[in-house]
Amino acid sequence: MRLLVVCVGNHIRSPIAAAALAAQGGDDVVVRSAGLRYRHVGKGPHSNAVRAAAEHGYDIEDHIAVKVNFRLLEWADTILAMDHTVLDELPATADEQTTPKLHLYLDGEDVHDPWEDAYTAFQDCVAVIERGAARHLP
Repeated sequence: MRLLVVCVGNHIRSPIAAAALAAQGGDDVVVRSAGLRYRHVGKGPHSNAVRAAAEHGYDIEDHIAVKVNFRLLEWADTILAMDHTVLDELPATADEQTTPKLHLYLDGEDVHDPWEDAYTAFQDCVAVIERGAARHLP
């Protein structure tokens, strides 16, 4: 199973989700992550994301942000958007074969982006992502 997780910048939510999905999915799951924007491409994750993920046993320190592209969408069996905004923008990169693969990470709700929030919001974000991971795994 190949999962692609997409958020806005690929530097908080999607790397955390990729780590959680990979850890919970084991050898049967390959996970990649990407972002909609170029702002963080080539850079590492937010320091609070690294710290909060580590508290849950996920190492995202070596993650390097990438921008979503058609090849990544084509590669994935399932594409998970972290919020409605991302889900609404992804079809611009997709085609008729990849559009049906697009899904929201949580049923009907967004995973809050803690970008400018206090550290506790990063901790909450990891917990929400971790709880939501199982619904996408075999």
